[in-house]
Amino acid sequence: MCAWGGRGVSGRPGAVTPPDVAGLQRRLADFAAARHWQPYHTPKNLVSALSVEASELLEIFQWLTPEQSDHVMQDPDTAHRVRDEVADVLAYLLQFCEVLGIDPLAALSAKIDRNELRFPLPTAPPLAHPTSTTPVQNPEESPNGHSSE
Repeated sequence: MCAWGGRGVSGRPGAVTPPDVAGLQRRLADFAAARHWQPYHTPKNLVSALSVEASELLEIFQWLTPEQSDHVMQDPDTAHRVRDEVADVLAYLLQFCEVLGIDPLAALSAKIDRNELRFPLPTAPPLAHPTSTTPVQNPEESPNGHSSE
């Protein structure tokens, strides 16, 4: 689990301005620099930590039914854990992007553009919702189970 510095929403106590990506990346970099952690923030280490934090988020949902997972935020303790793990995942992703010079919002926008071309709107009516026994293939994966990009 991570331990990030905490201030108001935009870095000032009592602030109400929503944070922006660049501001959050700056805060994370300042936090790491103040602790002399920069030598450890290599792409390999950051993506490894990102994977660990994503697994900690997955762990919360691992044995829940789909119905239980729909209501996970109704339990205050579990909701707190989910928010903390989402924050940890996002923190490592933003640091990873910063180190590699990736604009995460531009990368996401470009990916959505490509997916809109790869997966045009259907012309036929939607299929019935799959049951838990119906095998479902992720449209992002090829038939062999690997990402097509």
